[in-house]
Amino acid sequence: MQKKKTVFFAAAPILLVISLFVNTSLVFGYSGVLKEGTSGSGVTKLQKDLKELGYFSVEPTGYYGSITKSAVHRLQGRYGLMQDGIAGPNTFSLIRNLFQSSAPTRSASNILLKEGMTGDNVTLLQQDLKALGYLKVNPTGYFGVLTKKAVESLQADHGLLKDGIAGAQTFAVIDGLTGRRETDSQAGTATRGNSGSIDYMISWFGNAENIFSIGSIAQVYDVKTGRIFNIKRTYGYNHADCETLTAGDTKTMLEIYGGSWGWERRPIILTVNGRKMAASMAGVPHAGLDRFAANAYLNSRSGGYGAGYNLDAVKNNNMDGVFDIHFLNSRTHGTNRVDPEHQNALKEAASWAKRKGF
Repeated sequence: MQKKKTVFFAAAPILLVISLFVNTSLVFGYSGVLKEGTSGSGVTKLQKDLKELGYFSVEPTGYYGSITKSAVHRLQGRYGLMQDGIAGPNTFSLIRNLFQSSAPTRSASNILLKEGMTGDNVTLLQQDLKALGYLKVNPTGYFGVLTKKAVESLQADHGLLKDGIAGAQTFAVIDGLTGRRETDSQAGTATRGNSGSIDYMISWFGNAENIFSIGSIAQVYDVKTGRIFNIKRTYGYNHADCETLTAGDTKTMLEIYGGSWGWERRPIILTVNGRKMAASMAGVPHAGLDRFAANAYLNSRSGGYGAGYNLDAVKNNNMDGVFDIHFLNSRTHGTNRVDPEHQNALKEAASWAKRKGF
């Protein structure tokens, strides 16, 4: 099992070179496991990234000492990883995702992309087209025939001039579909009550994670019961770690689970600022205690979690810790893998929403 993980993260930097969002210090130098007592360029790069993220206050030295271990320990605790102070695959994945989620995005107001062009903006366009289901290949940064056909298909579906050129109107539609802003066509569709053109299946990385960013408040609609409650995303990076807003919301969620918490994956529709997304929730609050301050270090936490930082930011809601909400292609924090049960549940939610015109 360890061998498979090592191979994956040795290859991952090569794959990540194609992504605009990845910080250059993440592309090279991360392989295997870094821990106290090790040294080298990989440690230097880790220290630079920790410093940029606000966890490392001294100049990088290339030596993994107690200060570096403490910084890794704090980072792991803040985002719900096992706090061992060792930088391995899960910690590297977290750092990569933190840089991705904070990376700048394109401004569509003065960009025009067409066949034959290359560059970072083409890569971004291709990433969006792939997330929306119009492009089947991986982004290359080159605007070729496949990208032109993908743009034409998008334009045809949304009533634009089908010229295969990505300009302001095309980017406006893309921004609306990815949740960056609502388009006129989306507003009209919602008014007519026709959900046929709404894409409920929004990929987590680079899309849903930004629509439902940390600190965002959302409404959960449980597909099987029709019950509704309110939540806030407070933690998480591979998926959303959430808390109910009030004790009343906790009561509703507990009733949905039949009066006792459980890991059953339930299909839900999550609404954030009017944007509806298919998702799956698990009903076990964990990794926190309501009576203690958020992020305080505790010797024992809810859900059988041991010592670590208190992942409980919303107080007086009768919930200890956070519960999981997964989206398309999101991953668990413990294994860094896609959970098939969550994926099946959110697909069920999307199918239900389209069928019912939710």
